[in-house]
Amino acid sequence: MRYLAPKRSANIFNDFAKWLTAHGISLMGSRVVAIRGRKSGEIRTTVVNLFDSDGERYLLSPRGHTQWVRNLRAAGEGELRLGRRSERFTPVEIADADKPELIRLYLRKWAWETGAFFDGLKADSPEVDIAAAAPGFPVFRIVTR
Repeated sequence: MRYLAPKRSANIFNDFAKWLTAHGISLMGSRVVAIRGRKSGEIRTTVVNLFDSDGERYLLSPRGHTQWVRNLRAAGEGELRLGRRSERFTPVEIADADKPELIRLYLRKWAWETGAFFDGLKADSPEVDIAAAAPGFPVFRIVTR
């Protein structure tokens, strides 16, 4: 399973983005996702980049099968937060065959921030290249409760 651990500099940026989002300032759609830990049972939070496609909202993990992804799969629910507003949701994981266009959309919106995690993939990469990489990028459709 593909997983890129964050480096110290990334943690500093993520902590700053998380702080802004927690205080109601979204960076182009950022949210704080809160998910119950699969081992500890404690609520864990991280900043994520929410994006839209055809009237649906999605989360994509550019670092791969991270702890928040594993926790979300185990918990089967989460909460998206922006400032004091929160929204409970159920994730629907997207099949690998259905990911390429969503990955392309994500790269169009977020490559400036997360492009380094895509191993050279770009929004205009050939479909076959994106499809080959799709299993390494978990994608979830957000179903609000």
